[in-house]
Amino acid sequence: MNEAHLQPGDPIEVVRLGDIGKESIDGLLSAYGLSMRTLDPQREIPGSYWGEDEAGLIGDELLVREDTPLHSILHETCHYVCMDKDRRQSVHTNAGGDYDEENAVCYLQIILADHIENFDRQQMFRDMDSWGYTFRLGSAQIWFEQDADDAQAFLQDQGITDGHNQPTFKIRE
Repeated sequence: MNEAHLQPGDPIEVVRLGDIGKESIDGLLSAYGLSMRTLDPQREIPGSYWGEDEAGLIGDELLVREDTPLHSILHETCHYVCMDKDRRQSVHTNAGGDYDEENAVCYLQIILADHIENFDRQQMFRDMDSWGYTFRLGSAQIWFEQDADDAQAFLQDQGITDGHNQPTFKIRE
């Protein structure tokens, strides 16, 4: 979908929880100490920073609906993983974090996409671009491949990834 042709209220075509099923990501979330609660359709999602169908984060619970985009689920999950212990205990709606953490979150959500059945980083790149994530070089994939050394360093320094760009399935202390 070309963003230039989107109008307010137009649906953004991305992979949603209902497209792959909750079971596909339950194990990933539980590896990080997160639980996911699926709400009824049309119910407002508590803890959602962006509102609408976007995932909510309250403490160690991720709140979603079947129409929640998978990139949103992974983004909030990665905020939880990258934030320090004190913020994790009190997080409600706004994950906060600084510029370095936000980059690390985006990078980690791309890596984790390969750990979800029927999903991968190529789809994550498309979904991030469709939703409107912005990167200096114009796309999530180009940023990931050419301009994300700071995100890689953050994740490795915190023990969230290993030296081979693979998740350790540990959270930041």
